[in-house]
Amino acid sequence: MERGSSKHGPRIDENMSQEVSGLVQGPGAAGSRVEESRQPEPAGEDQPEPKTVTAGASRGGNPQGMSADDVEGRSRLGRFITMTALPGDREALLANARENQAPADIIAALERLPDGTRYQTISEVWAALGHTNETTRW
Repeated sequence: MERGSSKHGPRIDENMSQEVSGLVQGPGAAGSRVEESRQPEPAGEDQPEPKTVTAGASRGGNPQGMSADDVEGRSRLGRFITMTALPGDREALLANARENQAPADIIAALERLPDGTRYQTISEVWAALGHTNETTRW
């Protein structure tokens, strides 16, 4: 038994594949349509225009109360302190960061933490280092 398309012939299949080639091979931007008929329709009179994110802008947004630099800094700190170190005190965090080959600025920051305090999360460590975490809206 031969398997194949019973709905179209080879000529129609080829034409259909050419119709979508711009969508499949293009970079995906709205302006990359091959044919003018494939351009998206403009927004209606009472509809806002679609916005594009500028290069380098954060696509996910930032939590309320944190800047993009705060988010990146806390994330960077979290890359060098694994969950096995938490909950932990300054010495446990330092040992874990050194194990994970943290850069000198991360080690220096962790050395400034007060001795004898146990931290449950990276956010608690971040706050103890003098930075802000997200604020909640209730």
